[in-house]
Amino acid sequence: MSDVRAVVFDTDGVLLASAVRHAAAWKDTFDGCLARWRPQDEGDPALPFDADREYRDLVDGRSRLDGVRAFLTARRMELPPGTPEDPPGCTTVHAVAARKEAIFSRMVRTEGVEAFDDVRPVLRRLHAMRIGCAAVSASRHARPLLRAADLDRCFDVLVDGHDLDALALPGKPDPALFLEAAERLGTVPGHTAVVEDALVGVEAGRRGHFALVVGLCREDDRQTADALLAHGAHLVLTGLDALPATLHGHRP
Repeated sequence: MSDVRAVVFDTDGVLLASAVRHAAAWKDTFDGCLARWRPQDEGDPALPFDADREYRDLVDGRSRLDGVRAFLTARRMELPPGTPEDPPGCTTVHAVAARKEAIFSRMVRTEGVEAFDDVRPVLRRLHAMRIGCAAVSASRHARPLLRAADLDRCFDVLVDGHDLDALALPGKPDPALFLEAAERLGTVPGHTAVVEDALVGVEAGRRGHFALVVGLCREDDRQTADALLAHGAHLVLTGLDALPATLHGHRP
C-alpha cells in the first residue's frame, strides 16, 4: 500500500456547495449568447446549455477560458480570443468568460455559498492522522469563498485561479495545479491523494500519478460514478465521511 501523507481537495462540489452556482452561471452565460450567435431568423434556435450533462462534460473543473473554448468546440463554433480587458459579452472568448465571472459573482453576493456538512469533521480527523490538506481550484473565487465559509484556516495549502495565472500553469485535465499543491505540502504524488468531483479533475489526478484518486459523487448517481471511474478515479465515494478510513487503508 502507498503511504498517503497528504490530500489535495478540489473546492467546488467537494468542499463547497458551489457547483450548482457555477452550473447556473454557465447556463445563463451561454444561453444568453446562443441567442445572439444564432438568431431565430437563421433557422431553429440553438439548443440551450445543458446544466447537467454539458456542465459535467465540458466546463466543470476547467478554468473559465478553457470552459468557454470547450463549449465552443463541442458546438462547432468559433470566436476570436479577445483580450483580458474585454468587458462581459458574447463577442470573444475572453468576453464570454468575463460574462460568466460577472454572473457568478452576482449570484454569490446575493445567495452565498456554504460548506458541505461532512467537510469540517473529516478535516479534523485527517489533521489528527497528521495528513496534510490542500484546497485546489481553478477559480479565482476559491480563497474568498473558503474564507466566507470559515474554511480557509483548515488547510495547510491553497492553490487557486490566481496561482494558475501567476505561475502560467495549464488547467485541468493537466495535473499542474495538483502537483503545485503537493509540492507546497512538501510531498510527492506517490504519497498524495486527490479528491475530485469533476471528470477533468480525476483525469488530472490520474495523469499526475497520484497514489489515490477519489471521485466524489454526492448525488449517488450511477452514470456519473461510472464516468468518474472511466476518467481515472480509483474509487468513487458519495461523501467525505469514508475518506479517513479509505486513506488509512493506504498507509502502512
